[in-house]
Amino acid sequence: MRARQLEVFIAVMRAGTVTAAARMLNISQPALSQILLHTEDELGFTLFERVKGRLRPTPEGLEIFADAERLSAGLDGLRRKTTDLRLGRTGLVRVAASPPPAMAILPRAFTAFRAQHPDILLRSHSAPIAAIVDMLRAGDASLGVAMDDRLPPDIEAEVIGSIGFACLLPAGHALQSRTELTLADLAGEELISYRGNTRPADELAHAARAQGVALSPSLEIDASISAVGFVQAGLGIALVDALLPWQRFAGLGVRPLVAGPEFPVALLTSRNRALSRADEMMRDEIRTACSAILHEHRAKA
Repeated sequence: MRARQLEVFIAVMRAGTVTAAARMLNISQPALSQILLHTEDELGFTLFERVKGRLRPTPEGLEIFADAERLSAGLDGLRRKTTDLRLGRTGLVRVAASPPPAMAILPRAFTAFRAQHPDILLRSHSAPIAAIVDMLRAGDASLGVAMDDRLPPDIEAEVIGSIGFACLLPAGHALQSRTELTLADLAGEELISYRGNTRPADELAHAARAQGVALSPSLEIDASISAVGFVQAGLGIALVDALLPWQRFAGLGVRPLVAGPEFPVALLTSRNRALSRADEMMRDEIRTACSAILHEHRAKA
């Protein structure tokens, strides 16, 4: 029994007459009767007896009615699901991001996305770049956001912006009298910054050599967010990305690093996995959020 035949059978069972069933399905009475007769021919038994202008279900018709309703409900659910997927109204979007974009970009992107698509489940993963790559390859995340575009060939990196560095100063530090700082200002200071062989560490080292400045962090970190506690404890000045909303943390003086390097904010996808419609819409929101946040940074500079 095909989907249309199933639909006609259920309509007749519920309506009791061909005329009423045809009206329910918005088709002509002859067309409905033809479908019903063709269905009975294919099944090899009758589904209804004609009694005084009404159709009375046969024992066979009654026997299969409950199963027919279950199948029909499943088909209706499938139609709704496919429509929702086409329009981006349901599903799951998984985004893996390094901590700075996870805290600065994703909240704005998720807020805009949720306003338009409240029924889609969102899942956020905060992870270092190597883990983000692994998640994209495994399908555990559809989208990634990281501050590096030097990635393996199976990962596509779309640079959606660039960001500079900020200096986090302990309370009462002498350099808090400055409105901005340079790499030369940091020479001789106890520095907290990224470990070697990472993109931000490489960019800082290159800029320092070009400016004739010797930079040597005394405390290395993997993630910039971890610098907060060290600075608050007075262990030194942190030289970290300017993307995180550092002003939200108490006990820090935040100053921009001028004439310093920038590094990319990249939107990552796997070249071997197609994006769903919902993933594509989230990708658009991440681009928009990143652009707005970087514009705000430039306006403050």
